[in-house]
Amino acid sequence: MEVLKIKKGQAIAKRKEKVKQWYLVSEGSVIQKLSFAEISLGKNTIVGILESDWFICDYIAGEDSVLLVIPCKNADDLKKLLAANERYRSIFLRTAIEQRHRMFALYSDLSMRTRQFHAFVQTVYNDYKSMCSSLGLDEQAFPQMNYFNMIEMEHKAQPWEILNSVSLVKNYLKDYIQLMGRDDSLSVGVIMEASAQMHRAMLGVREMVKYLTYHKDILLAETGGDMFSLYFDLAIRAGRRQLDIAPMKKQLSILTGFLQKMKIYDAQLIESRVKQYEEYDFARTGAASITTGMDVVSEDCLGHILEFSGLPQEDINAFKSTVEQFKALPDMLSTDSDAYKLRKQIAAAFYDVYFGVFMQAVENEEEVSPIIEMFLNFGFMDVQIAGEEYTKALYDLTGRLRQFQSEHIYTIFNWLKSIYKGEKEPSKNEFDLDYFGALLEQRKNGDLTEDQVKKMQHDQKEKVRFEIKNMFTSANRITSGRITTFCPILCEADLINSIDKLAVTAEKLEDALNKTRMVDYSVFYREVQFPSPGLDILNHEQIMLEVLPDIILMPNAGARSMMWQETADKRRDTPARFLFPIFTAADLDDMMMEAIGRFRWEMCRKIQGVRWNDIREKSLTSEYCDYLQFYRKNQNLSVDAKDKLKIALTRAKNNYREVFAKDYENWIKYESKGSFRLNKVARDILILYCPFTAEIREELKSNPVYQNAFAKLERDNVKKAQRLSALYDKYQKAGGEITVQMQDNLAFYQM
Repeated sequence: MEVLKIKKGQAIAKRKEKVKQWYLVSEGSVIQKLSFAEISLGKNTIVGILESDWFICDYIAGEDSVLLVIPCKNADDLKKLLAANERYRSIFLRTAIEQRHRMFALYSDLSMRTRQFHAFVQTVYNDYKSMCSSLGLDEQAFPQMNYFNMIEMEHKAQPWEILNSVSLVKNYLKDYIQLMGRDDSLSVGVIMEASAQMHRAMLGVREMVKYLTYHKDILLAETGGDMFSLYFDLAIRAGRRQLDIAPMKKQLSILTGFLQKMKIYDAQLIESRVKQYEEYDFARTGAASITTGMDVVSEDCLGHILEFSGLPQEDINAFKSTVEQFKALPDMLSTDSDAYKLRKQIAAAFYDVYFGVFMQAVENEEEVSPIIEMFLNFGFMDVQIAGEEYTKALYDLTGRLRQFQSEHIYTIFNWLKSIYKGEKEPSKNEFDLDYFGALLEQRKNGDLTEDQVKKMQHDQKEKVRFEIKNMFTSANRITSGRITTFCPILCEADLINSIDKLAVTAEKLEDALNKTRMVDYSVFYREVQFPSPGLDILNHEQIMLEVLPDIILMPNAGARSMMWQETADKRRDTPARFLFPIFTAADLDDMMMEAIGRFRWEMCRKIQGVRWNDIREKSLTSEYCDYLQFYRKNQNLSVDAKDKLKIALTRAKNNYREVFAKDYENWIKYESKGSFRLNKVARDILILYCPFTAEIREELKSNPVYQNAFAKLERDNVKKAQRLSALYDKYQKAGGEITVQMQDNLAFYQM
């Protein structure tokens, strides 16, 4: 087995990554983590034993650790492993049973906390209503309770399973392991049964984590408008009338204690809200009530946003006037000249307003209100344009903005912040020039001097302006899908369902991305130079590295995705940039496949350079171009296939990339399931350059259409894996350490 040495805090596997093998903890410990739910895995525990195709959890080294790589993903692999290494039977049996026991313990704890949370929320809200009634004060509207129900679990661990596990671990573990370790079939059965139970329990844990994460803002939210605010507001109003506020203070104290006990809230947030409450003088009169989500519909949101932007007053007045004229139209989506002219005027000024608001927000973060967040993340500007119900829903959504964020997923506001902070570089413009290239072009044209170029080269503010002008402005319009009637202000007419159903969350995007990765396993892999410090053995070796795309959410309710860049810069190991609307009623899986198909094409073009369509240099793009260019003379195509291809080229306006993207979608959706949609020539190219995973190949290999191609691919992969294993052995013997990246490279040829 390969040995991995991992430093404390280093990620061994991340949630939503492919499971390529298991890892046995030989020394140290690993934290199995899903949001606030954690389990510590010590010596002889197995990372990955409960996983299926994709990791449900993150696995992070709790200390400097040594892991053994187990070439195992399923029962067949496990049976081969135990047959070759009998000494692992008892270790794996004990590990599976004890890890299942700990997983059930976590499941039970979360189940209890979830029930407590639901009961507590219901109780404190009913108490609030009773207090308002007894004091003769109006209740503040609290629409969150309209959608608050007890969790309905899809994945459950049954009570008998948990009791069985407890009894086994406490009373009969040694005898049970001796009995089940007598042959491989018994051992594999016990281990895989425990793995399946752990997997189901962990899916249940994920449901409960998601439930608590989604609903926790009911009690305490960063944006306010929560239960804490209700009681605080009630105490303020009672204090004005010189009523007894002791019951409210008692409830706030109980609420604070519960928040701390749940261990799902940020400690600093609790501390700051409690401090605000404790320092408040309830005896003073004329105090303002705490703002809630319901108040936003009565505010001048457009005025608030424009004043915050810091733009000159004449520009503010002009924009306000245009918006008022737009609101007065009988049909804001009309295609007549008046409506078109107003939308064009709004679009011309919108991005200046956005830049001004953005700069104020990043330089004065403490002054950013929910209304400003609604504008920056969703494109909201006016209650009348967005509609009252949608405005309230958007306000509530600002307390859950985290669901639009992950390691590779950004709202447009967070994306621009990452550029402002220097974490990301601006995207290329329509002439395929990056920020510095555009500055040099302006210098060449005489628009900038040499000194200005040097000054602007590292000006983060100008980089943000460049990104807004070049990427944001055009991508916002295109992803909306409404080229002729597009308005950058979020409109009620564009929101054709509830906000929660339309919201393109990070989880939905990751699921859509993974559906394609489960079929086309190599799509985001590319060859990079192996980093071999101090050793020459692997210095000239290329390593396969998976680089997932950055996905940026445009502030609109749209229907189109875009593949904006295949890499972030000239280097191959930088992420692509995909663009999606933040709200959509379209099929997200189809939108993702379309973007990935275009990425496949453009990435090949980048790698091949000027010879991307030269058939003498075999590649995806060169073979597809040759196939499309000379299809009329191709004897491998039937008359019917040629007619269909002619129609496809006409629809795509002779754009070969778009024809390929449509074929790629059929390849992923249908051909991977054995349903033929492509002609023989297109299929042969895709088999070669976009191969299916080993599991899909196994299901389809009996079909003569795929047999030869699959057999050749697997022979080539076995040769490459054997060569790499021998090379890694030599590398280890010379003093090198096998890294997770190197192990992933080997696993690539086993997929």
